[in-house]
Amino acid sequence: MSNIKKRLSAERRFKFYGQVGVFLSLLFVSLLIIKIFSTGSGAFFRTTIETDIFFDPELMNVDQNSSDKEISRASFEKLADGVIDFNFKNLSEDEFIKIREMYTRRFDYQLRDYFLKNKEVINNTVTLEISASSDLDQIVKGNYPRNVPESQRKINDYQLTILDELTSKEKIGSTFNFWFFTNGDSRDPETAGILGAIMGSLYALMICLVFSFPIGLFASVYLEEFTKPGKMTDLIEVNINNLAAVPSIVFGLLGLGMLIGVFNMPFQVPLVGGLTLGFMTLPTIIIACRSSLRAVPPSIRHGALALGATKVQTTFHHVVPLALPGTLTGTIIGMAQALGETAPLLMVGMVAFVMEIPGGPLDPATGLPSQIYLWSESAERGFIEKTSAGIMLLLLFLIVMNLAAILIRRKVEVKW
Repeated sequence: MSNIKKRLSAERRFKFYGQVGVFLSLLFVSLLIIKIFSTGSGAFFRTTIETDIFFDPELMNVDQNSSDKEISRASFEKLADGVIDFNFKNLSEDEFIKIREMYTRRFDYQLRDYFLKNKEVINNTVTLEISASSDLDQIVKGNYPRNVPESQRKINDYQLTILDELTSKEKIGSTFNFWFFTNGDSRDPETAGILGAIMGSLYALMICLVFSFPIGLFASVYLEEFTKPGKMTDLIEVNINNLAAVPSIVFGLLGLGMLIGVFNMPFQVPLVGGLTLGFMTLPTIIIACRSSLRAVPPSIRHGALALGATKVQTTFHHVVPLALPGTLTGTIIGMAQALGETAPLLMVGMVAFVMEIPGGPLDPATGLPSQIYLWSESAERGFIEKTSAGIMLLLLFLIVMNLAAILIRRKVEVKW
């Protein structure tokens, strides 16, 4: 009887330890998600300053008859300076500089973009919501204390006074930050966007899928269906399993040494990044595909052969379609892993500052995890928001890809 009590007591303790482990795991995951979302949510909104704009033709090198191309190439810097004088009277040179610093450095680009769409505003005054500088944005959002000594903050006392005046006049507002989703990278946090990184990752993943899936499928079919067991097959299988555990930076060195060093492929482009990620994803796809092929009952093969089908017909008409759900699931999981990799992209140059949105796999680009890494290294307080917001998007893409794997598996899975 005492022995039974000890065993039951040990079982209860084991269940308790398991419950504690699950609770702690959920707690730490929840704390991580709360920290990321609380820090990154501010990146989806930007602070604006309500400003009266007089489109003075004397300060503009273009007019309403100018072509869009001429307007795009024109400088609106003088107009931006004129706007400061128009809204803040009798400023000294030092005061003018301080107030100009409260606006985004791309103030002139905002004026240019507005004039491109509204050429009739020339010689008229309109009220626009102009983006504030990143430093002012962080003060307004409460991410940076204003009660520290002036020497320890970028916004000085005079600028805080102007900010309080604008706030009292209800000219400080907030708007959804579309720039975050439509712009490429920038030196200024308030104008930095993630579209360039998303397109770079998209092109790289497309190249990765086109390269790795067919090779992984045919290699799995050959190894599982056509080769005979032997030392060579065992050696190949051991190497495939070992490659699945190799650190990703090794594949980056492979891409750097072979694709760029031997084949002289361009540096810092999604084509090379995608092929490098394809090398890394291949073992995962092969292992998943071979497991799916083994799960197909032998009776399917025997039945097809008995009806006169050849080995190739049996494999590709019956076995492979039935193994496709597991293969696709393994492929999507491998792609999700590739999406979050930074080390291989770092080795092939897809971790550089790129302002332009890539138009194809041969244009210079960076990846989504690489962009997050770049922002995390920046000293600007505004990039901390961008880093967390980028992580939020990366997690969203990973969740979507894993959900897609589950749905595809349930949709095409065959119950035996």
